[in-house]
Amino acid sequence: MPKQIHLAAHFPGVNNTTVWSDPASGSHIEFDSFHEFAQVAERGKLDFIFLAEGLRLREQNDRIYDLDVVGRPDTFTVLAALAAVTERIGLTGTINSTFNEPYEVARQFASLDHLSAGRAAWNVVTSWDAFTGENFRRGGFLAQDDRYDRARSFLQTATELFDSWRGDEVVADKESGTFLVDPHPGSFAHRDRFFDIAGQFDVPRSPQGRPVIFQAGDSDEGRDFAAASADAIFSRHSTLEAGQAFYADVKGRLPKFGRTRDELLILPAATFVLGDTEAEAAELAQQIRLAQVSPATAIKFLEQLWNRDLSDHDPDGPLPTVDPVVGENTIARGRASVRMHRDPVATAQEWRAKAEAEGLTTRELIVEVTGRQSFIGTPQTVADTIDRYVQADASDGFILVPHVTPGGMAPFVDRVVPLLQERGVFRADYEGTTLRDHLGLPLRTTDRAAAAAS
Repeated sequence: MPKQIHLAAHFPGVNNTTVWSDPASGSHIEFDSFHEFAQVAERGKLDFIFLAEGLRLREQNDRIYDLDVVGRPDTFTVLAALAAVTERIGLTGTINSTFNEPYEVARQFASLDHLSAGRAAWNVVTSWDAFTGENFRRGGFLAQDDRYDRARSFLQTATELFDSWRGDEVVADKESGTFLVDPHPGSFAHRDRFFDIAGQFDVPRSPQGRPVIFQAGDSDEGRDFAAASADAIFSRHSTLEAGQAFYADVKGRLPKFGRTRDELLILPAATFVLGDTEAEAAELAQQIRLAQVSPATAIKFLEQLWNRDLSDHDPDGPLPTVDPVVGENTIARGRASVRMHRDPVATAQEWRAKAEAEGLTTRELIVEVTGRQSFIGTPQTVADTIDRYVQADASDGFILVPHVTPGGMAPFVDRVVPLLQERGVFRADYEGTTLRDHLGLPLRTTDRAAAAAS
């Protein structure tokens, strides 16, 4: 029996994935864009739509970074509105655990789960960024260990709030969404070095018991956090070999937390480019990459590694001969990717060697090293590759990121999904009503039973 593939759609946030120059590219703040995007994904019977989050406008060279989308509306507001105009598709939002409070976030997600009849999911993220923190009363910076310690405590506290409603009997009736007979709020109290709260939670148990929990960290701490607490991981490892290594590592961590392999899904982000022939798809993919990395964008990416002003550099010329400025990155603020280059000088040397060997200009080199296209080819080729990756345990499915919003998912839904359905590896229709049903995850009733019996 082949594995069933899980597919979702990511509405791109602050990034250069979207080709803003394409006439079909729409607003990232008007509700019509979110509505159209969700409707297309639901027509394709996808598991869920996914919203990223940005808590401060990014800056570079002390100016607002305006080469891609500048602002985004509030995640909960968008998802609540989408709950009213969709019926089955899951609604996943990224909410930060560093700058929010457990009671508020738990209340919002429990409410969203009620409004959507059990389709809510929370992507739990942390923030390292003091620049972003300036928007919040605590501000400042948390060391990596403290970030994950706070995230673990945050999720534990939110779970205690979700589970605090009790009843005389626990019922798991997916059709009616009824879980508790004679439900009533119970008291909660959580005290540790991060939180000191007590009282009564004011939102009754929601249809899923708790929202589906996503996590996106890739560090050792992040992988352990996901293995201990998450229902799914939003991964960046979308190639076969890297995906298999990540899959084996994270799934291998589950037993030490008392969990089985089917209790955690691994869903990498993936892009796609479709053509009627392989050659057409490859040509279109190259055009898209050039549109995603304009000359101005290439210089901005260069500055992020070099950590210096390169506004006078020629994007059609060779890479700079000077080395990057080592130390705290002061040129780009509010962008996590600048921290991925642990040794900027070594990375610059690798880039120079690649550019010289392949005869690449600065812009051409940036196009190569920032490539984001996962699946390129005819619909049949893309369907074959996705199925092969999932069956080979490189992932449990993919969170798809189109290069045009809001209509960019339509070609995949219309041309690739039917092929996966014909293979019997993707649903022909929704079989359940909740997001946990779509993902094949258990309803959270065990902890309710323990709470009800206590």
